[in-house]
Amino acid sequence: MSAASRLRGMLHDARVRRGLDVVLACLPWIALSIVLAWRLGGARVAGLVAMLAIVATAAFVRHRVRQLDTAWLVRELDARRPDLEDSTDLLFAAPEKLTTLERLQIARLTARLESAPTPDLRPRWSSRVIAIGAVFATLAIAGILAWPERQPVTFENVLANMGVSSGKPTHTRIVAQTLAITPPAYTRLPARESTTLDAKAPQGTRLQWTLRFAPQPEHAELVFHDGRRLALAREGDTWRATDTLARSALYRIVLQDAPPLQKTTLHRLDAIADRPPELRVVTPDRGLTLMKSGQRTWALAFEATDDYGVSPNARLRITVAHGSGEAIEFREQELGVGGTGAATSKRYVRQIDLGALGLAEGDDLVAQLRVDDNRSPGAQSARSASVILRWPPDLGAEATGVDGMVKKVLPAYFRSQRQIIIDAEALLKEKRTLANERFLAKSDAIGVDQRILRMRYGQFLGEEAEGEPQPPPTNDATDDHDSAQPADDHDHAASNATSAPAFGQEQAVVQQFGHTHDQPEAATLLDPETRATLKKALDQMWQSELQLRQGKPDDALPFAYRALGFIKEVQQATRIYLARVGTELPPIDETRRMTGDRGAVTRGDAVAAAPAADPELAALWRALEDGPRTSTVDFASLERWLGAHQSQLPDPLAFVAAIEALRAEPQCVRCRRDLRALLWHLLPRPAANVSRRAGDDPASRAYLDALREERAP
Repeated sequence: MSAASRLRGMLHDARVRRGLDVVLACLPWIALSIVLAWRLGGARVAGLVAMLAIVATAAFVRHRVRQLDTAWLVRELDARRPDLEDSTDLLFAAPEKLTTLERLQIARLTARLESAPTPDLRPRWSSRVIAIGAVFATLAIAGILAWPERQPVTFENVLANMGVSSGKPTHTRIVAQTLAITPPAYTRLPARESTTLDAKAPQGTRLQWTLRFAPQPEHAELVFHDGRRLALAREGDTWRATDTLARSALYRIVLQDAPPLQKTTLHRLDAIADRPPELRVVTPDRGLTLMKSGQRTWALAFEATDDYGVSPNARLRITVAHGSGEAIEFREQELGVGGTGAATSKRYVRQIDLGALGLAEGDDLVAQLRVDDNRSPGAQSARSASVILRWPPDLGAEATGVDGMVKKVLPAYFRSQRQIIIDAEALLKEKRTLANERFLAKSDAIGVDQRILRMRYGQFLGEEAEGEPQPPPTNDATDDHDSAQPADDHDHAASNATSAPAFGQEQAVVQQFGHTHDQPEAATLLDPETRATLKKALDQMWQSELQLRQGKPDDALPFAYRALGFIKEVQQATRIYLARVGTELPPIDETRRMTGDRGAVTRGDAVAAAPAADPELAALWRALEDGPRTSTVDFASLERWLGAHQSQLPDPLAFVAAIEALRAEPQCVRCRRDLRALLWHLLPRPAANVSRRAGDDPASRAYLDALREERAP
């Protein structure tokens, strides 16, 4: 071992001795401060003081130990060993910076250190300081523990010390109150303490009440508004209770074998429900995407958000629809997708290999993502909207001659009715987790899709598109009708350009301006049997749309299934012939010309009856008029009505609190007004009426006098 290593070992021993000496000197004072804090402030304050004392002692020990450095060691050795000739610092110098003379001096010093014993450089123990501190701290701790607990300075205690009896207390006071709130671990919310007994926290939160009363009751419990009771357990002078927040509630503290509480307060607990995650399709930007030529992959991107956090792993369900008509086959598989981003907002991206899925011409690829949140137990799931990648089929080249009058049925039209049924069934599964407004909006959106599909099928029967503006008729025979109305496949202008119509000839007018494709009987796209089947499908689609737009997908499913059955029958008609038929329009009634009679006029909206007021609610409203009418307030009827209409109330707990306040103080006018204010929003809005003028004001009298003067001769 080199001389420098031996000297560093001596320095380490000295530092250890100095650190232990400082710790032993501070330990009695640390114990004294902890005991004093525990007696004055309790265990929580004592723990805080202990932590601060340990941190301060560690900082002081570090400061004292750092004073023993290499310079201190050099000074001590030079002072205690004269034979080192004040050259100890050469032992710690860098070898590459030493001269030849300095290396000779180091060799001499090393020989002298090895030949003579090394002095003990460890500092002495602070025995006197340690002993005095230990004795003083022991006596002080014993005195603190033996000292009686200080009574609170109250009027009753002062009278008792003066020898005057204050008598039996008339009320019980809550001396201290604390509500510890510990949210579920999956929410990642910090635990907190509230000095009030009201709380608003997520469902599943652990609540712990800590109460102190004066005087002490024999029994105490928490009574909730739904009749549930939670007993408080006594631990010395403290009462504790623990519960899990499952739903919102109101409660009060009830004591037994004790004077009543000085102030009875109704406390409120609001449970915040964990919302299911929300999914949004980012890519592609539309529900139906047509496959491009040479495309090998399909990029999908979804975005999920949740109030507390979403799972980092999601499941992507892929469905491949292959075939046409009745020979449609479905293949399903699930793929795992990893999410990136924050805990409450993640993005899921996946590239779909179309070749690996075996996608062929005319197939549909349907993708839907499913993601869970981090609620424990019972994670909530959400599904995204379905996105479709379609490989358009090859309809073949157009033929000439007789085959030119033949068209193939478009399979894209006959395939989306199944998707409407799938969306309606998925919406019914999510009904319990969706709000009423959200459920109605989704049902209405599916109804809009059903309407669009019905209009597409209606084009095969010659129906005009709903809501599209029609061009006005023109007498210009050179104007091409196809350019003004692209949706028309008839060349009316070309046929009318041969001869100009004569005035008054109705057949010529019909021939020039008549449309035969707006009548199902005159439609030339389908044969009669297929047209009748498709007409049945349209009727069922209409009923399905009606129920979906009213928010009743369960009632719409039977009609949707029957429409799908008729559509499958239409699929069997592989060819549709365009028959050439003439126009057979109904004759025009000449007697109505120039009379202004439009015939039957359909009203836009039917007159609906105004909602009748709830008689029980109206009676409760009249019973709560200002004034001490306690005999007319039927609390049992009020609570019964509240239980039956709880879903219609925006805040049911506010109604319960208002009823309890009025029950506790029946003569309270403000309590009546508060309850009437809550009932006011539930009353039906009165119909608007024109109020009759009184006519006794100066302006009205002057106006009436002026009218009489004008009428007078």
